[in-house]
Amino acid sequence: MVKGEYQEIFEVVINLEEQYSIWPKKKELPYGWRYVGKFGPKDECLAYIKEVWTDMRPKSLKDAEITN
Repeated sequence: MVKGEYQEIFEVVINLEEQYSIWPKKKELPYGWRYVGKFGPKDECLAYIKEVWTDMRPKSLKDAEITN
């Protein structure tokens, strides 16, 4: 990043299926998503997701496997 260049800030979000994504901090969050408390530059948010999202199966699939 060049000194003085604007860097957009993102928030890490999660949906009802426990799937992670990033969302621009200045935009309203869409229905079905909530903030997880991590925000910063895009690369930091993506690194955080890579660290915490170890099981990419949707919650409904994980729940179905537990009941069967």
